[in-house]
Amino acid sequence: MLHNTLTYVFPASFALLPRVMDTPEARGMLLAIGLQESEFEHRRQLGTGPARGLWQFEAAGAVAGVLLHPATKLHARFVLTELLYSGVPTVKDVYTAIEHNDMLACCFARLLLWTLPGLLAGRDEMEKGWLQYLAAWQPGAPRHVDWPENFRQAWSVL
Repeated sequence: MLHNTLTYVFPASFALLPRVMDTPEARGMLLAIGLQESEFEHRRQLGTGPARGLWQFEAAGAVAGVLLHPATKLHARFVLTELLYSGVPTVKDVYTAIEHNDMLACCFARLLLWTLPGLLAGRDEMEKGWLQYLAAWQPGAPRHVDWPENFRQAWSVL
């Protein structure tokens, strides 16, 4: 699925977002976080967890955050309209759709990163990337031991 994300999901998703959001740093972070969260293999959180999609979003957390944040809400509405989610989709609607719509999940993941202050971590800033991941995703059980390899792998395929 990593290959599909690079080949199909990224181009289609970034086409829906402002060009300024498409940077090597954004792509690197999105790949690292996808590897960290789902290994690009799981659309539902393993076990009984509530997270959905390749970037593992929760309804009351990231989905609601992107829909309501002043820096992302208009971009989120544009993406939803372009993907033919008519009317004003609710948090529940988006949460349900993210599980099987990789473009929507990718756009929301990029928008969540857009809410962070400052520049995203670059190729040689693994620890900065970890801190940004923690700040944006707020994982319940962060696995720092996996991050260095996921971050390295993400940048190696770019």
